[in-house]
Amino acid sequence: MDRRETDSGIEIAPVYGADDATGPTDFPGEFPFTRGPYPDMYRGRPWTMRQYAGFASAEETNARFRYLLDRGQTGLSIAFDLPTQLGYDSDDPLAAGEVGRTGVAIDSLADMEILLAGIPLDEVSTSMTINAPAPLLLLLYALVAEGQGVAGAELRGTVQNDILKEYVARGNYIFPPRPSMRLTTDLFGYCAERLPGWNTISISGYHIREAGATAAQELGFTLANGIAYCEAAIAAGLSVDDFGARLSFFFNAHNHFFQEVAKFRAARRLWAEIMRDRLGATNPKAQALRFHAQTGGSTLTAQQPENNVVRVAIQALSAVCGGAQSLHTNGFDEALALPTERSARVALRTQQILAEEAGGTDTADPLGGAWFIEALTSELEDRARELIGRIDDLGGAVAAIEAGWMQAQIEESAFAYTAGVESGERVIVGVNRYVEDDAEEVELHRVDPATERRQRERTARVRAERDGARAGDALAEVRRVAQTEANLLPSMREALRARCTIGEICDVLRELWGTHDSRRT
Repeated sequence: MDRRETDSGIEIAPVYGADDATGPTDFPGEFPFTRGPYPDMYRGRPWTMRQYAGFASAEETNARFRYLLDRGQTGLSIAFDLPTQLGYDSDDPLAAGEVGRTGVAIDSLADMEILLAGIPLDEVSTSMTINAPAPLLLLLYALVAEGQGVAGAELRGTVQNDILKEYVARGNYIFPPRPSMRLTTDLFGYCAERLPGWNTISISGYHIREAGATAAQELGFTLANGIAYCEAAIAAGLSVDDFGARLSFFFNAHNHFFQEVAKFRAARRLWAEIMRDRLGATNPKAQALRFHAQTGGSTLTAQQPENNVVRVAIQALSAVCGGAQSLHTNGFDEALALPTERSARVALRTQQILAEEAGGTDTADPLGGAWFIEALTSELEDRARELIGRIDDLGGAVAAIEAGWMQAQIEESAFAYTAGVESGERVIVGVNRYVEDDAEEVELHRVDPATERRQRERTARVRAERDGARAGDALAEVRRVAQTEANLLPSMREALRARCTIGEICDVLRELWGTHDSRRT
């Protein structure tokens, strides 16, 4: 009989029975939350349909947000361009050619005001995929809300703020790991005082998986990073029961439907035990893992792109059956370009069909008790626990990253996956099997080349029209506070209010802390 296994190397038996199903038999809302963080799950409130969007200018992205909200999206998710993610203004020479390409360009408060114009921030929740300069983008969001008359306590959403996975998998870092961890914990402390309803971090396995990790590695490395953030926050004097209740996670919904469902269930079970037994959390809200899921961008194919509609639907269903709190579904054309309005609408409708027609909101943990799912859940938990133990032996996640160990493990898995595709052992429909000779014509989204020029001009106007002395004093205060142990965010907030740009503030910190060079790890 032929051997079958998942990408984590878990052998799949021809059939499963009761003896294969082990582990807790908790109900949703009960420790260790294997079956979900809330008792009634989607019957009480469906998952948030949060379509990731951002391109070109603040004006164009605002229009896309309104388009999606008008069609039933229930939360915003902001994609920022590479210069913004790396703390460079749009008129920096290093930003040339990248402004507005992979997300929206945000340089200053003026851009954020346009991006969120007409959107009531007390009525929507917002996710921001930003890491190295995460405090700055969150502060800009809060300043716009203040201008709308919305108090910080009324804001709901998540800022990704997960810098460790940038060193591991994605590469969009600025500063070395340890000062970056300071920014992360400073954001934790600031939000505890001023933005109590905001999720202060989205600990991301998504990008780890996109880089080539297996499901088990995605799980183990993500939770190891979560432990590092918690330990840093505890060392900074914060309460694990308080900040732990505002943590969230971000996972990949990949192609193997059953493994993905089991992965989400294993994540909750393992994290609950880590928070209670290792970190001492007694608050059930701090013990219960909540997560956003996104369908796997790396699984999308440029060949036969309409096949991606099916892939996305299956991946989205795994997130729903696994108990996601919010979900983004990719556009079928995203292997070729940013999504068009049409593909973004199809992606959103996929979620709505799962919720309204497929029974996705009817019951909690619909696959719970299935022998195969329970066996996979326990196996993934065991493999992730083993990886966390190996990281502990290396001195924790930061030390493992600095030594290049996590990166090497992912590279090995990525190589093995690619080799399997190239040999034909791993089938990708339309790529190495069931291939068509003629390429399909697909309408693609195009970014106006004039966007970059207009963005540079706006940033120049901001600098020209602001109070130069006030801006200079504000940047000097950021520099002063950065050389102490005080929380940096209040000084950053005043600098942004004085119309300092993201690039100017990041440049101050670059001068003090330096930048991270992965070649030295």
